[in-house]
Amino acid sequence: MTNVLVCVKRVPDPTGEVVLTDDGLRVDGRYAGYTTSPHEEAAVALAVSLAEGTEGVVTVLSVGSSDSLEQVRTALSVGATDGILVEADVDLLGPVDVADAITQAVRAREAAGTTYDLVLLGNDAADTGDFQVGVRLAYALDRPVAAGIQTVEVADGRATLRGEGPDGTEVFDVELPAVVTVLEGGVSPRYPSVMGRMRAKKAPVETIAWAGTAAGSGRQALTVPEAPPSQVTVLGEGAAAAPALVAVLRELGVVSR
Repeated sequence: MTNVLVCVKRVPDPTGEVVLTDDGLRVDGRYAGYTTSPHEEAAVALAVSLAEGTEGVVTVLSVGSSDSLEQVRTALSVGATDGILVEADVDLLGPVDVADAITQAVRAREAAGTTYDLVLLGNDAADTGDFQVGVRLAYALDRPVAAGIQTVEVADGRATLRGEGPDGTEVFDVELPAVVTVLEGGVSPRYPSVMGRMRAKKAPVETIAWAGTAAGSGRQALTVPEAPPSQVTVLGEGAAAAPALVAVLRELGVVSR
């Protein structure tokens, strides 16, 4: 039996235009909408695959406001068993705070009789790119950690982890329980069916309040790089532009000389 806790975060849709909040400290998702990052979609898919057929459970956890229930329910609709929402003002939190909130939830579940063989997180948050939560969480839980992993196999109390490194595929063998940060690309994300969405509405979600004091991110400001300049050459107007257009097409090799 493999029990997995997978952590997701409500983030602005990365495919939309990047707009910052007035204070310049966060990405404003009011116009682009909110979603789950591709790394975390992959983590959810891995978690569900690992638990399937082993009578294990997949618990999805998010730290944030009640709006984050949308991301929790989405994970439930593709196979997660139950959910946890750790209520906190995510705008005030830094990586150390988020790791502490997850640690408290794991310890609470352990006290209630549920232990997790694996804790999966996205490799980094789509909005802040901190890359720290997984490592800090592993340190707090005193568990081994591997980052940038794309596939996970579990057998005999150990996990075989694979990810792409600068010199090719990297393979790690770690003892369970462990913490793993997942990079997209190793598995395809799962998409909810109608039945899955109906099941997600009824699935249990435990809501708890984070009991810590925010240390914050220490972030000073974010900036959005200016778009690279573009140049336009006007070839002419009407029929007079035809010779210039043909010259360009010949230069590109579209038409023969």
